[in-house]
Amino acid sequence: MREFPQDLIPTGEETVSLPSGSVVHLPKATPLFRSWQHDIPFDTYGKKAVLDFRGEPLFAELAILRLFAEDGWSGVWVDTYRRCFRVGVTERVEIPEPKLQLLEQISTVAGARGGCFDVFTWRAEEIIFAESKRAGRDRFRSSQLRWLDAALQLGLPATSILVVEWSLAEEPNVCRSR
Repeated sequence: MREFPQDLIPTGEETVSLPSGSVVHLPKATPLFRSWQHDIPFDTYGKKAVLDFRGEPLFAELAILRLFAEDGWSGVWVDTYRRCFRVGVTERVEIPEPKLQLLEQISTVAGARGGCFDVFTWRAEEIIFAESKRAGRDRFRSSQLRWLDAALQLGLPATSILVVEWSLAEEPNVCRSR
């Protein structure tokens, strides 16, 4: 069993039908986050939710990335909208060449660069892609299903994919699993 950060330990699974006709069962975590209650000092990408992550305003993708980082993982938010890799709201980074090659292989098999899951993390030889979905609001897009199908065809195990279906907490906890 793969080790996930404490607040991202799977509490269930997401069953996904792929374009190839197969069905995959992905681990799913269900953390709760607080909404940011102050002025937002950055562009919100068309009103993306801004979360309060330990006193820092972040998008869900970056909060998820921070949870992995706290657990010893390296990684990035794959910002497909702005076509870059991020470790913060404004911090763009490059990723190691082997990781970039993996993304390019998956994109080639998928037939497009779009659809890559939001968070790409690695620790030693382990890899986890995490897809951020707000509970009750987000669904998998066809491009994401093609990307997932391609990743699995290339040999990435389903246990290397994590669906993070997050919700907003009403209580003052910054982050916890529900």
